[in-house]
Amino acid sequence: MATTGLRASRAAAALLTAGLLVTALPAAGAVAAPVPRIDLTVLVVDDGGGAVEAIAAELKETGVPYRRLRLDDPNRPTVNAAFLSDTVSGRPRAKFQGVVVPDEDPFGATTTAGAAENAALFAYETAFGIRQIDAYTWSHPGVGLEYTDNGGWVGVLDGAQTSVTAAGRSTGPFGYLDGPLTFEDNSPLVPESYGAAGKPRAGYTSYLDTAVGDGGARGSLLGEYAHDGRRELVVTFAYNRYQKQYRALARGMVDWLTQGIHLGQSRSYFSVHVDDVFAPDARWDTGRNCTPGDIDCTGEGEQTPDIRMTAADAQYAAQWQRSSGFTLDMVYNAGAGEEWKTENGGTDALTAQLLADRAQYRWINHTYTHPFLGCVQDVSVVPWQCSKDAAGTIRWTSRAEISAQIRDNNTWATRKGISYDRTELVTGEHSGLKTLPQQAQDNPHLAGALADNGVKWIASDNSREPSQRSVGSALTVPRHPMNVYYNVGTAAEMADEYNWIYASQADGGSGVCETNPASTCLADPLDTATGYADHIVPQEARIALGHVVAGDPRPHYVHQSNLAEERLLYPVIDKILADYRALYADNAPLVNPRQRDVGVELQRRAAWDKAVADGKVTAYRIGGTVTVKAPTGVTAPITAPEGTRKQLVLGTGVFGAAYAGTRSAWTAPELLQSAVTLKLPTV
Repeated sequence: MATTGLRASRAAAALLTAGLLVTALPAAGAVAAPVPRIDLTVLVVDDGGGAVEAIAAELKETGVPYRRLRLDDPNRPTVNAAFLSDTVSGRPRAKFQGVVVPDEDPFGATTTAGAAENAALFAYETAFGIRQIDAYTWSHPGVGLEYTDNGGWVGVLDGAQTSVTAAGRSTGPFGYLDGPLTFEDNSPLVPESYGAAGKPRAGYTSYLDTAVGDGGARGSLLGEYAHDGRRELVVTFAYNRYQKQYRALARGMVDWLTQGIHLGQSRSYFSVHVDDVFAPDARWDTGRNCTPGDIDCTGEGEQTPDIRMTAADAQYAAQWQRSSGFTLDMVYNAGAGEEWKTENGGTDALTAQLLADRAQYRWINHTYTHPFLGCVQDVSVVPWQCSKDAAGTIRWTSRAEISAQIRDNNTWATRKGISYDRTELVTGEHSGLKTLPQQAQDNPHLAGALADNGVKWIASDNSREPSQRSVGSALTVPRHPMNVYYNVGTAAEMADEYNWIYASQADGGSGVCETNPASTCLADPLDTATGYADHIVPQEARIALGHVVAGDPRPHYVHQSNLAEERLLYPVIDKILADYRALYADNAPLVNPRQRDVGVELQRRAAWDKAVADGKVTAYRIGGTVTVKAPTGVTAPITAPEGTRKQLVLGTGVFGAAYAGTRSAWTAPELLQSAVTLKLPTV
C-alpha cells in the first residue's frame, strides 16, 4: 500500500507540474482522486519519415484509431496540457493511450517552444502511464544504449540475422515469434536497411538483438527503455511499412504501445483458390511467345496441347493437403469437365478421383463452362472490343445465361455430393465485372443474376480492384493473382514466358518491362532450366508472405494447371508455409478463411473505418474496465489481454479468441446493452 501511495503521489505531482491537474491534491484522509479515463486512441507525431508512416499504416490496417500530428504543418496545435488531457465528469482524462514519435526528441529541445512541448508530453506520459515509441533513432545513452564504438555496431543490415530475446518473448510483446528474423536482402545492388546495434545500459531491456564484433556479443536493435517514470520502445534500425522484418514486429510494437488493450485486431491470413478445376487450360507456345487460343495469339502455328490435371495429380493434391495441414479451395467448372469427358471416350479418371476426395477440399462455383460473362466480345480486333448492335448499343451476356451458368454448376455439385456455399462465386476471368479498358462498367445483367442465385460474395481481381464494392446486393472479394501462370505446365515453360514478359527487347523479351512504368526488366534472362526454382519461387513466396504478415485476408488465386505435370504451385506454397512457421510461434497460426469469411472481414473493416473516420466511436479504459461505443450495426474489433471477460446481460463470459498472446474479436453490445464492456484481468 505504501508503494502504491508513493506512485500515486508522484503521478499527481507530475500532473500538477505539467498543468494537467487543475484541482489541489486531497488532504490526508480525504477521498482519493478518481481513477483516470484513458481514451483508446494513439497520438502519431509525424515527421514525414518512413518509420512513423510504417507504424501509422499498421494502426490503420488493424483498426486502431489514431490522431496524426504533422510536424511540418504550421497550423498544427501546440502540444501542451490542454491538448493532451482534460476532465470528463470530474474525472481526469488522458486523450491518448500511446504516443508514436520520430525519435526521443520529437519537438526539438534546442528551441524554447520545442523544449516546452517535449516537457508537456513527457509529463503527460509519466502522469498517466502512457508509453512512447521512438520510431527510429541511433544508439546513444539518451535512449539507454551505449554508443556503437563501445561494444556495438553500425551499418547496412541487409540479410542480417537477428533474434527475439528471451525477454522479448516472455515479459515483452513478441511471444508470437520464436524463430530467427532475417532482414530482407532483395537486391545486392540496393541497401535496404541501415541501423545501429548498441550495448544496453541500466534501465534498458533488449527485445531484438544481433551479433556484434566477433559474434560473441549481442547488440540491441529494439528494446524498452524505462527511466524517469516513463517507458520508451527504442528502435535503432530503419524500415518501411512493407519490409518483412517490420511486418513481423509491428503487431508486438502496437501491443507494447497500448499495453495489450486496444481497438483493432490482427491475424495472419492465407488461402489459395485453384481456378478451372475439371477444365483444361491452354499452353504457352515457347516458339511464338503467345498462347494459342488466346485472342492476341495470331499468326501461323500448331495448337499446343492443353494442360489438365490427371488422377495422379489429384491424389497428390489430397496427400499434400494432409501432410502440409493446409486446405485448398477448388474453384470448379463442372460443365467444362463434362465436355472434356465427352471428347475423351466418356470416362474421366480425374473427376472420379477428385470426387472420391471431395470432402478434403473446399469448393467454390466457377460457373458451369467458364464463359466470358461481360459484354459480347468482338475478337476480330486486338485487343478485343465490346461488340455493339446496329444502334451502337453494347451487347451484353444476358441475365438468363449468367444465371444458368451459376445454377447448373450448383446443380451438378449437389448431384455429386460436393459441399459448397451458394453465396460464393468466381466468374471466369472475373468476367461480368468491369474490365478496363474495354469494358468500363459491370454487365448490367450481372447483379440480377447474382440475386437470382443467392450469391453474396463475388470474386474480383485485386490487381484491378483492390477495394471491396457492391454489385447489386452482393459484395466483391478481391483476390491476389499469384505469378505462377495459368498457361504453363513445366518450369521451363514458366521461365520462358517470364523472360518474354520481363526481359528487354535486347535480351529477347517483349520489351513491355521497358515501357510499363510499373514493371522492371530482368538484369539477365532466367535460365529456363533453373530460373523457376532459383528466381521465381522465392520471389513469389516473398510477395505472398508479405500479404500474409501484413494481415491481408484477401485470397490468392492460381489455376488447376499449376497442380498438373510438374506441379509448379507446391514449391511456392511450401516455402510460404515453411518460412511462416519457422518465424511464428504456435500461438499465431495461419488462418485459412473461405471466400465468404474474407468478404465478411472486409465488410466489417470498411464499416469500422468509416465509423472511426466519422468520429462515431467512443472507447476508453477506466481502471480494469474497457467501454466501447459504436454506431448500431457496426461491430468493433477489440484486442485485450488473456483473462479478459465480456459483460453479458447476466454475469460475464470469456472474451474473444486467443491469438498471438492476446484475445481479440469483432464484437457488439449484448441484448439490452448500448456499449461493449470488458473486464480486464487483475494484475
